[in-house]
Amino acid sequence: MFHPMAFTVVAALLGAMILSMTFVPAAVALFLTGSVSEKENRLMGRAKRGYEPLLDKAMSRQPLVLTITGVSVALAVLMATRMGSEFIPSLDEHDIALHALRIPGTSLSQAIEMQAQLERSIKAFPEVEAVFAKLGTAEIATDPMPPSVADTFVMLKPREQWPDPKRPKDDLVKALQVAVMKVPGNNYEFTQPIQMRFNELISGVRSDVAVKVFGDDMDTLNETAEQISKVLEAVPGAEDVKVEQTTGLPMLSVKIDREKAGRLGLNVGDIQDTLATALGGREAGAVFEGDRRFDILVRLPENLRSDLDALGQLPIRLPANAAGEHEGFARLGDVATMDLTPGPNQISREEGKRRVVVTANVRGRDIGSFVGEAQAKIEAGVKVSAGYWTTWGGTFEQLQSASRRLAIVVPVALLLVFLLLFAMFGNVKDGLLVFTGVPFALTGGVAALWLRDIPLSISAGLGFIALSGVAVLNGLVMIAYIRSLREGGMTLEPAIREGALTRLRPVLMTALVASLGFVPMAVAIGTGAEVQRPLATVVIGGILSSTVLTLFVLPLLYRWTHRTDDFSPAN
Repeated sequence: MFHPMAFTVVAALLGAMILSMTFVPAAVALFLTGSVSEKENRLMGRAKRGYEPLLDKAMSRQPLVLTITGVSVALAVLMATRMGSEFIPSLDEHDIALHALRIPGTSLSQAIEMQAQLERSIKAFPEVEAVFAKLGTAEIATDPMPPSVADTFVMLKPREQWPDPKRPKDDLVKALQVAVMKVPGNNYEFTQPIQMRFNELISGVRSDVAVKVFGDDMDTLNETAEQISKVLEAVPGAEDVKVEQTTGLPMLSVKIDREKAGRLGLNVGDIQDTLATALGGREAGAVFEGDRRFDILVRLPENLRSDLDALGQLPIRLPANAAGEHEGFARLGDVATMDLTPGPNQISREEGKRRVVVTANVRGRDIGSFVGEAQAKIEAGVKVSAGYWTTWGGTFEQLQSASRRLAIVVPVALLLVFLLLFAMFGNVKDGLLVFTGVPFALTGGVAALWLRDIPLSISAGLGFIALSGVAVLNGLVMIAYIRSLREGGMTLEPAIREGALTRLRPVLMTALVASLGFVPMAVAIGTGAEVQRPLATVVIGGILSSTVLTLFVLPLLYRWTHRTDDFSPAN
């Protein structure tokens, strides 16, 4: 998802570096002729006049400034541990996907009639433009479903055509939930078309969160899953909680009385063959139409196949006697008992083990805090039998996977930044001083997310990575100039003050250029803006805090770390 952005940034920086070493010097030689002098405009003059007394106050109150800085960083770390988290912010697709589930074994004609009733209830809303659904399995079974399950797609009108254009979409979804619950025989799960497919592709379930129960016995699995679903329903933010439909499919159960069959001379195979022919059919010939061939299948008509009394009247030929004569027929009902009982609807497996899934969507809160609270309540309220266990899936599974990857990527990125700083300064001390811009920047990024009520996400994590590289630029500009002043013979205090005042303009320019470039992403409201917003918020907030702390705290840290150095031109 972020490959295009990363490639664009790298390509732009590479092009800028090449131009700065080739075109820019040539352009300076060609166009900047005669006497050249550097003058400050009014804005920078005011900024420097305001910055100078503040810098003097900060330099004279070193313990207070450093204490405030340390407390700020500690509060940011504490705030980050208490913030919510999610994989990727949910996109507003402007449409609704409705997963309708009915009793297993519902016939196709009955399912179509129930679906039509459901669509009439949805179409009554003035915000809805069109409703269509997909039932069962297509000829190319890329998404196999029984007739009892329907994917219903609700296409909404443009918001300006709504009776109330300011009506929140969540409010419309709640109204739809109330309306469709009045249609009997259905259970529902509300989501969005792309989000539903995205969740299914990456985690195998269509909901935001899934609790997978593994074991051997289906009754125990279903019982444990029902207990988990009751606990999930009580967790704030849980919506559309449901247990995977594993039972309830009507099945014909035939119990053969072996003693009666033995007295009549019948074996079990004869009885089973008769029943299989009547229900499933048996090939009795073929019909040819040109080059095409069609098998002739003989079986009972549909109305008799579902009539247990009629099936009980099926004749079964008795075996021949010693003279080779058949003694007549026996009825199927005389040697077998038939009954329609609910059987397994499906048996799902994962990594060779049976599983039952409890799914839920999360609304009104982040997934990370929801799962944390749900895990605690399930551990306290649900006793999982020995030999059975649970795992968490859905979008939360992807959040965990991406977090583990970021736990490797982020330290590597920061290490590379520090190695570059060490290579430039030639010592660890100045490299670490410049590197302090990273925690300063993270402080502002976390605070910006908290102020905008945005949870931590992979998008925000990538923003922190980008921010770490930008944050060291300000410190690099200031420390490098202070070092050059001291190498020229200036003492520590004057060099720090002169370096901070002289480098005020490039520091502000670096911060403004980097932060203003992300403002459109931070305030965007179009489709896809939800993913961009955390990244831009982190970068803007982090650059602002890093700039403030670089201007006031970095000079103090430099003075404190180099207070005993013998830094002379000879060195």
